Amino acid sequence: MQSWTAELSTRAQAAAELSDRVATIAASATGADGAVRVTVAASGAVTDLRLDDRVQRIPGAELANIIMATIARAQAGLTEQVSIAVHDTVGTDSESGRAVTDSFARRFPRPADEPDRWERDARNGW
Repeated sequence: MQSWTAELSTRAQAAAELSDRVATIAASATGADGAVRVTVAASGAVTDLRLDDRVQRIPGAELANIIMATIARAQAGLTEQVSIAVHDTVGTDSESGRAVTDSFARRFPRPADEPDRWERDARNGW
């Protein structure tokens, strides 16, 4: 009984540590060859948006697409960080670890890595 209680206590502590770590996770991504930078919190909400002066050459609709794609890449980065936190705390083979990782992967899937037109143009010296 003591062994079982100790194991439960250890699992509860690991789950609490995972919760604390996930709550503080943030991820960033760039777009348009670094002209756009987005940071998101663990919830996926945008917490910072930086636009370089180079974005003035990008038409508004295209800039909006670049920003949205950059947000999606930043959010997908959350899944990677959560996977590391799961590994370090409750373990990737645990039921709770898989549930947390799967939840983030479903909410923030990895977008296609197709560079936008402005990133291609930037590589060619726009």
